[in-house]
Amino acid sequence: MSVRRLAKEQPASFAFSKATKAKADWWIAKYPAERRASAVIPILWLVQKQEGWVSEPAIRAIGELLGMPTIRVLEVATFYTMFMLEPVGSAALIQVCGTTPCMLRGAGELMKVCKSKIGPKDVLSADGRFTWQEVECLGACANAPMAQINDYYFEDLTPETMAQVIDDFAAGKKPKPGSRVGRHSSEPEGGALTLTDPKLYDGSAAQKIKKLPNSDPVTA
Repeated sequence: MSVRRLAKEQPASFAFSKATKAKADWWIAKYPAERRASAVIPILWLVQKQEGWVSEPAIRAIGELLGMPTIRVLEVATFYTMFMLEPVGSAALIQVCGTTPCMLRGAGELMKVCKSKIGPKDVLSADGRFTWQEVECLGACANAPMAQINDYYFEDLTPETMAQVIDDFAAGKKPKPGSRVGRHSSEPEGGALTLTDPKLYDGSAAQKIKKLPNSDPVTA
């Protein structure tokens, strides 16, 4: 595993927004005072939602807020790949799943589209609007190939639909997440093949029970 490092160029300072600070205080209040450091992960996430990434000044500010040494906050931030330690695209952070099911279904072609439209992976695009990465399994194997874009899953992708999604983000649009073939959840393409009769699961075909067994009160 490669070592994850902070970006070389850092902002001069960081300040919690009013909304972020209020949410951070809510998380801190969930723990005893001596355990306030337990809120470090959600507060790192709040900071990332505010700034788009987690900077070194932000890590120091989180440490001060939680009474933690800076190095302890840094250890958490560098351990979890969900935390971005350098600036990412302001329009879209595209994380293409490259694990076996997605790779067998064409993830490699999706990555070629990303490279041609955005540039090298793990590098902020020249206009600062896009970053794409190859990541490990995102848990949507039945709908492969797929990618997480910002906070949402885009599934059943093809090179053509991947290109369209990128173009939509570039145009300032908000493409709808989910399956590109109309699949609902992880059902087979075209719809469910089992339990197609609602009576099999909605309880309407069940016989009414007049009296539950063993429901009489216990007597001495």
